[in-house]
Amino acid sequence: MSLYAQRGVSAQKEEVHAAIQKLDQGLYPNAFCKIYADFLCGDDQWVNIMHADGAGTKSILAYLYWKETGDSSVWKGIAQDAVAMNLDDLLCVGVTGNLLFSSTIDRNKSVITGEILQAVINGTQEFFDTLQSFGIHIHYLGGETADVGDVVRTIAVNGTMTARWPKSKLVTNDKIAPGNVIVGFGSAGKASYETEYNSGLGSNGLTSARHDVLSKYYAEKYPETFEPKLPGEVVYIGGNKIADELIIDGEKISVGKLLLSPTRTYAPLLKVLLDTYFDDMNGIIHCSGGGQTKCMKYLPRPLAVIKDNLFDIPPIFQLIQQNSGADFREMYQVFNMGHRLEIFTNENAAAKMIAEANTFHIEAKVIGRVEPASHSSLLLKGSFGELEYAY
Repeated sequence: MSLYAQRGVSAQKEEVHAAIQKLDQGLYPNAFCKIYADFLCGDDQWVNIMHADGAGTKSILAYLYWKETGDSSVWKGIAQDAVAMNLDDLLCVGVTGNLLFSSTIDRNKSVITGEILQAVINGTQEFFDTLQSFGIHIHYLGGETADVGDVVRTIAVNGTMTARWPKSKLVTNDKIAPGNVIVGFGSAGKASYETEYNSGLGSNGLTSARHDVLSKYYAEKYPETFEPKLPGEVVYIGGNKIADELIIDGEKISVGKLLLSPTRTYAPLLKVLLDTYFDDMNGIIHCSGGGQTKCMKYLPRPLAVIKDNLFDIPPIFQLIQQNSGADFREMYQVFNMGHRLEIFTNENAAAKMIAEANTFHIEAKVIGRVEPASHSSLLLKGSFGELEYAY
C-alpha cells in the first residue's frame, strides 16, 4: 500500500466515485464539470453549472507556516487556492464569466484566530479584483463561516461556484478524437500576473507533500496538524524544515514557500484562448486530483492517449520524491508534475495557443497526442522511462 493510501487519502477517489455513480451525470457526461438544464430560467439554449472544491489539506501547511513565522499573509494564498480550484474546473467547460462564488470556512476557534478569517475572506475579494482586470467577473456572495472544533483540527477553506452559460459556448470533451494533439501549459514559473515564483504544486497531493517533505519536528510541536491514529512511520517523515531553502533560477526560496505557492489559475490565459480559438477546443482538462491520469476520466470513446514530450519535473516534485521514495507511477498519478492544464486541439491551433501562453510568461508545448484504440490507455514517456495505464 502506498504512503498516500496509508494516510487515508486517494488520488483516484474510487470510493467517492462509487458513492455518486447513481446520481444524474448531467447533459454532457464527458464534460469536466457536471452541466445541467437551465433550471433557474428555463431556457433550453442555456445551462446551469454548480461546482464545489477547496484548498484541501494545504490549509494545514499555511497553519504551520503561520505558527512558525507569524506571517498571516500566507492565508491569502489559501483563499486563492479555494477559488482557483473551482474557477479552473469551470474554465474547462468554457465558462469565463458572470460567476457566483460562496465560501465555506470551517475552523477550530481555539487555534484559528479572527485575524486568519479576515485574511482568508479579504484575500478572496482581492483575488477577484485581480481577475476582474483580465475580464473575469466573479461575484462574491458571502457564505458560511462555522466554528466546528469538534470536526476540524485547524481550518478547512472551501467554496462553491455557480454559472449560467449558453450551450453554444460549452466545451464538453465530446470532440476529443484521434489526430488531436495535446497542448500542456506549465504549472511552475512566474506568470505575468503572478507576483513571485510558483512551484507548480497546486492544491492536490498536499497530504503527501506535507508528510513526505517536513520533519518529525512538526508532529511533536503541532499534534493538531494530523490524525493521531495514523502510524508514526507515515507522519512527517521528511528531512526538511519550513525555513530550509532551495536555489531555483538563482533565487533562494524556502521550502515553506514552495509548498504554499498559491494554485496557479489559468483564467487570464484561458479567457483569451476561449474567446479566440473556441472552435478549435476539442477538450480541456485540469490535471488536478489524479495528476497526469486525470484526462482518462473524460474521454468520449476508447482512445489511446500518448504523452511523450512532458515538461521537465519542477524542483518541488523532485523534493517530494527524494523524501518519500515514491515511484514515478505514483508521482504522476498524485501530482501534475509540470503542467496542470491541457487542451486537446489540432496542430495549427496548438501553435497559436502556445504563442498566446508565452505572452503571459507561461511555458507551453505539445506534450502528446491521441490515437485510435479498441480500449482506452495512457502512455507516459520521459527520462523516467515508460509508464502504461490501462482503462
